[in-house]
Amino acid sequence: MPVETEIQPPEESAAPRRPEIPLAVRWLTYLFILPLLVLSTAFFGSISLVVGLWDKKGSQQHAIARVWARVLLTIAFSRVTLEHAERLRAHETAVYACNHLSYYDTPVLFAKLPFQFRILAKAPLWKVPFIGWYLERSGQVPIDQSSARAGVASLGRGAKTLEAGIPLVIFPEGGRSATGELQPMVAGAAWMAIRAQVPIVPLTLVGTYELLPIHVYILRPRPLKLIVGEPIPTVGMTTKDADALMERVRGVIHATYIEEH
Repeated sequence: MPVETEIQPPEESAAPRRPEIPLAVRWLTYLFILPLLVLSTAFFGSISLVVGLWDKKGSQQHAIARVWARVLLTIAFSRVTLEHAERLRAHETAVYACNHLSYYDTPVLFAKLPFQFRILAKAPLWKVPFIGWYLERSGQVPIDQSSARAGVASLGRGAKTLEAGIPLVIFPEGGRSATGELQPMVAGAAWMAIRAQVPIVPLTLVGTYELLPIHVYILRPRPLKLIVGEPIPTVGMTTKDADALMERVRGVIHATYIEEH
């Protein structure tokens, strides 16, 4: 994305430690859990691709994604608690900015957010067979970072999605955290919210890093939380305010994560 915050992030907590994983848990994951995750994803993905032939609005595909997400959380023996759910109904359309800790973040969001939304994903994924087909048919929004002009055009597509009344869910860090600590956030989420004059809502995930850290393929089942922050209105703001708004969103997510973790 073309705009990045230059503000130094607030002081972070020490990175969560990764406990030793018993041998029995490793074999259980390799022999049963991982194959179940792969088969479930392939099964529901195939159904979604077929449904996409006639589901132009994406509502049926989104419903399938919600079932897929719940199955993955069941396989992981991890229950999700949604806190302050009433804030999700304060506005019909908003940008939801979430911290990014694990591959399991996306299933948590699909399982717990009670409305249809679109996600922003890196444009190269559209070239990947099966994954790209799903992203295209379900109406997700590609972000092209190959140049500043392409990035601005991508943000424009996101703003048009919001103007059409469809919420967006974004990971402003741009990738999963390697340590469990909050990373710097780019201001694209704030830019789109301001451009469409819709609120931006901080979302804080807790526990998904410990469940499945980056570059680790063994699940550590545990309770998870998705905490909804107060919506931040953008009416009257201009895109010049995007950096400051993103800093505010990051501060809310950071403070919530430290308090809950």
